[in-house]
Amino acid sequence: MKFEVLYHDDHLIVVNKPANLLSVPDRYDPDIPNLTALLGRKFGDPVMAVHRLDKPTSGVIVYARSPEAHRELNRQFQEREVDKVYHAIVDGQPPEEGDVEIDEPIARNPGQTGRMMVSNRGVYAFTVFKVMERFGHQFSLLGVQIFTGRTHQIRVHLNYAGYPLMVDPFYGKREEFKLSEIKRRYNIGKDQDERPLLSRVPLHASRLAFNHPDTGERVSFEATMPKDMRAVLNQLRKLGK
Repeated sequence: MKFEVLYHDDHLIVVNKPANLLSVPDRYDPDIPNLTALLGRKFGDPVMAVHRLDKPTSGVIVYARSPEAHRELNRQFQEREVDKVYHAIVDGQPPEEGDVEIDEPIARNPGQTGRMMVSNRGVYAFTVFKVMERFGHQFSLLGVQIFTGRTHQIRVHLNYAGYPLMVDPFYGKREEFKLSEIKRRYNIGKDQDERPLLSRVPLHASRLAFNHPDTGERVSFEATMPKDMRAVLNQLRKLGK
């Protein structure tokens, strides 16, 4: 799978991860393609994961290239010294202007394997979002910043707030998004099935900033939004007003 290397040196590698690629090896099947292994083949070992992006999520991710860099970057993530900013396309339109804070603990959902939920028995999780763009009365583009790194945190918190991701088989209203949902008089041939415009969660890690583990200099990296999310936004701008 193709991926874009945003930066690399002897201490770290920063990548724009494509959607539908694992960040780290699968627990049960290490032969499934994953970015850690691909980077190891490209740059040589060691390549050590510092944090993760869910398989369907695209965007900026950093890997360490030495044990010292790995320890320092891990420390920064644990101490919440890292800026993590995402773009998300969601159902609904938050009425609030400015930042909206979600300070709700997250735990595993005992009734649904692999899913998370807001629960008083969970661990601390803090998310802030604001509206960047609105489309009619149905969808919005949000800028989201997370200050903790819980599993599915953005997906769970946005759903809890009433604004699930446009596509999310776990926490949203649909498993794919089709143009016919917003385009009137959408025509398709009799023997043809409409192809979805989006078939993964529209969540993109747009910016990551941290202190370089060797120099201490503050560094910031941005990743271009992938084609599928840009295509959805273009259609929403045309048809969703």
